[in-house]
Amino acid sequence: MNQRRTPDETRQVTVDGFKVVTYSYGEGDHVLFLLNGGPGLPCDYLRDPHIPLADEGYRIVAFDQLGCGNSDRPDDPALWDISRYVEEVETVREALGLKNVHLLGQSWGGWLSIEYALTYPREVRSLILANTCGDLPHLTTELNRMRNALGSETVAMMLHHESLGNFDHPEYQAAITILNYRHVCRLKEWPDSLLASVTDWNMGPYGTMQGPNEFLYIGNLKDWNRIPDMPKLAMPTLIITGTHDEIGPACAIRMDNALPNSEVVVLPNSSHVPFYEEPDAYFAALRDFLSQH
Repeated sequence: MNQRRTPDETRQVTVDGFKVVTYSYGEGDHVLFLLNGGPGLPCDYLRDPHIPLADEGYRIVAFDQLGCGNSDRPDDPALWDISRYVEEVETVREALGLKNVHLLGQSWGGWLSIEYALTYPREVRSLILANTCGDLPHLTTELNRMRNALGSETVAMMLHHESLGNFDHPEYQAAITILNYRHVCRLKEWPDSLLASVTDWNMGPYGTMQGPNEFLYIGNLKDWNRIPDMPKLAMPTLIITGTHDEIGPACAIRMDNALPNSEVVVLPNSSHVPFYEEPDAYFAALRDFLSQH
């Protein structure tokens, strides 16, 4: 898998007066439009594993969302709002002339995809919701279950540091590291593209919208819940999750029950990045779904 392939086209799109950088691979008639997780995370980790699909008749399009990667990084918390990001996606789609896209949103990109599909349903041919959810308060209950698995003394320690805002304390970070290796990526060595994104994470958007880490939601998205609106999404939808995913099967089932035209794939040996952890099974499911729609 060529993870460092040069894009066939790199463009700059003006969004809210700032520069957003896009990457396109292939010239197929069918567009797979990728919205990666984060927020504040460069798109490398999601873009690179999907590039080989460009040799199978798909045009693969990704972009660094405002605030990360090669795009501009303004320091204005007012910009870090999911509704503004929806309009950013639409601005990029229009600028690149993308029509009737297969929209793949992973993690935070899944919440953004749900919002986008509710706002611009005619532009979405099919929806792929990978490692994501439609209800963040419900996700918090799932994250608390994972935290509790560390043991009561560890949970008490975490709550102590969280109450004081000591998110960088070594013992608190040790607990988060364990959770990351259990529920974010279970590989002993994290792939280069994943590390490239994680080491260049802009914590400004992330902290404003989500929180200090993957297992504590205290940002402006903490009450976000679109399950009541998801029955409106009539397009074919593939939900992908991992058994060990931080946003796992319980979240997938909740979306599947709300959506009128969806299917769920659970990868048994994956957590949050199955395109690295179980690539053969992940891409087999994705190819099968895309070929049907």
